[in-house]
Parts: sequence; C-alpha cells; structure tokens
Amino acid sequence: MFLVLIAGVLVTNTDSGRGCGTDWPLCNGKFVPAYTVESMVEYSHRMISGLVGLLVGATYLVTRFWKPARHKENLLYAGGALLFTIMQAILGAMAVVWEQSSLVLALHFGISLLAFTCTWLLYKLAKRQTLPQSGQSSSQGKSFGQHAAVSLPKALYRSMLALLIYCYVVVYLGAYIRHTSAGGACEGWPLCNGAIVPELSGTTGVAFAHRVAALLMLIFVAILAFYVRKVAGTASELTSIANKSLLLVFLQVLSGGLLSFTLTDEDVYIFTGLLHTIIISALFSMLVLLAIRTRQSSRD
Repeated sequence: MFLVLIAGVLVTNTDSGRGCGTDWPLCNGKFVPAYTVESMVEYSHRMISGLVGLLVGATYLVTRFWKPARHKENLLYAGGALLFTIMQAILGAMAVVWEQSSLVLALHFGISLLAFTCTWLLYKLAKRQTLPQSGQSSSQGKSFGQHAAVSLPKALYRSMLALLIYCYVVVYLGAYIRHTSAGGACEGWPLCNGAIVPELSGTTGVAFAHRVAALLMLIFVAILAFYVRKVAGTASELTSIANKSLLLVFLQVLSGGLLSFTLTDEDVYIFTGLLHTIIISALFSMLVLLAIRTRQSSRD
C-alpha cells in the first residue's frame, strides 16, 4: 500500500498520467507498453495497484472468514482498506479514460491515503493481538494496553476528530497544488515571494493558504501533544503517539520548505515530493491512531 502511494506521486511528479493514453487497463492498446518513461511509470503504478488490490482482498477474506481474526475492529480496518482501494482504482481508471479536473485528481491521493491508513491500523491491531501468542512477556503485552488505564475527557476525542478533518483538508489542498503545478506561485520559504503576506490572487493565494494551513497544523498538534502529556503522563502510549505526531508535523513543514527550494530542479523535486508524501502519510496515520486510542480512553 505504501508503494501505491509512492507510485502515484511519481506519476504526478513526472506528468505520466497520460503515459498510457486513454486506455485502461491496457496501455496504449497493449499489455506491455512501449518503453517510454511516462508509459513505464504509469503502467508500473497500475501493476502495483492491481497486486495490492489482490492482497487487500485476500486480507479481507481472511479477516472475515477465519474465526481467530474475526473481530469487529479487524473487520472495520480490513473493510476500510478494501473499500478505499476499490474507490481509488475506479477513480484512477476514470482519470485515464475521461480527463478529470484537478479537484477530482487531488481526491485520488486522499482516498489512497485512507486506504494506506486502514491497512496500517490493521497491522498495528494484529500485532497487538498476536503478542501473547508470540512468546512475549506479560510486561510487553501490558505495555500495548496502557492506553486503557488512562481516563481522558471526551472533549479531547472530539477535538481529535476535528484535527483529523482539518489535516485531511490540508492534505487535499497540497494534492490540489501538486496537480495544478501551483507550488511555484510562492517563491522562497518561509516568506512567499519575499513578503509575509503576498498578493493573494490566482495560484499564489492557493499556495499561500496551504502554507498557512500547515503552520496552523503544527500549532494545533503541538497544543494537543502538550495537553496529552499533561493528562496522560510522560510514560503513556498516548503521549508517545502524540510526540511522534508532533515530530512528524514539524518534519512535514520543513519538507514543504525543501520543496520550494527544489522546484527548479526537476530531478531533485521528484525525490523531495516523495519525501513530503511519505511524511504526511505517516503523520495522518499516526493522528488516526491517536484518535482511536483517545476514544478508547475517553470518559463521559
């Protein structure tokens, strides 16, 4: 699933979305495409997505019909991974056959991110569930359940949901900028075109809005991390997840600055774009995990 995200970003950053023309699932009418960079990048993305689709489908079937794995939370994550994988495949096919707007193309990454997060959550849950059977000590088993011993106000969970929605909006805005090639509208970093507040017209306004949204995201996560540490204690799993989220959002802001400095070098920009995607994927998944742990530890 991680490779699907990476392959999708490569398609966007190398402008390979039309590398197979308007044919799907074939590539320019062939099973094996002609050797061009665009066609190979696009076709590799399709092959990886197809393989992942089979793996996700098999995982869902095992979760659904194998009794030891048939738990409500397992089915939720496995079903979510399958649903969003199918959705992203359909949206990807539509983008090839019928040219889509940047608004729709940006949604493709958002759905891929949800599929990745569901898959990662299922892995984390399965790891916790199999610890006692893996010869781990009882102390190790308890360490994964420490969140249950912490009682948190329910308002914190509602705040986490609001933060998740906000994070998804920031991600969508970043994906929209990538598909419209609007990143270059704000030259320099942290200033935009040499000004604290630039002329907010056209793509400059969109790029600047993304920067401001990312800065607010950093502030919100910092406030959340300090609050969780205060109410849950420095040694709790919740605090550990919150601290990791804060580190990731800080790195995400820095990687955004790195993107602005590498816009003119296409070869380097491909890799800085990948780094930006990797960090935001980890950040969003970590925030979802924190929301789940917060919900499990909430009190009325």
